[in-house]
Amino acid sequence: MTRDIKEILKTYWGYDDFRSLQEEIIRSVLDGKDTLALMPTGGGKSLTYQVSGLAMEGVCLVVTPLIALMKDQVAALQRAGVGAAFINSSLSAAEQREVYSGVRSGAYKLLYVAPERLDAPSFASLAASIEIPLIAVDEAHCVSQWGQDFRPSYLRIAPFIASLPRRPAVAAFTATATAQVRSDIESMLEL
Repeated sequence: MTRDIKEILKTYWGYDDFRSLQEEIIRSVLDGKDTLALMPTGGGKSLTYQVSGLAMEGVCLVVTPLIALMKDQVAALQRAGVGAAFINSSLSAAEQREVYSGVRSGAYKLLYVAPERLDAPSFASLAASIEIPLIAVDEAHCVSQWGQDFRPSYLRIAPFIASLPRRPAVAAFTATATAQVRSDIESMLEL
């Protein structure tokens, strides 16, 4: 069962209506479709996967390359009353265990991780034990531009998804992508 997306938008962000393309992207994700969203910086990409995650049962997993972005988005979500957390190298082992416990207990609707986290056996175990209806890959152009050299973990997102007990919808978000980069994203994430 999904919650009403306009109600979520109003409750947590205070807006009555979505910007151009946001509702279309959200409805695609809620219909269980893999989605590639190409929107300009500041166009509201994050809101589309955040609203989608809140509308679905389970924990939305957000894969993003930047620790600062994780911290900022999680802090903003928490201020709005959304159960959100991140797991990255800035957390101590005890803090990571606390987040894992919160995920298992249902305290969080959105969980932000770097792509390298997907390689950790403890994270794979956690992911296999919870309901993940959506994996949102933010800055998805990294799959193409950086995946080969700078962030090889982006190349392991598709195998991670395939390892889950049930394949979630996958949504990829970027502000900049040539036709070749879009093709790479679709292929490398197996959309």
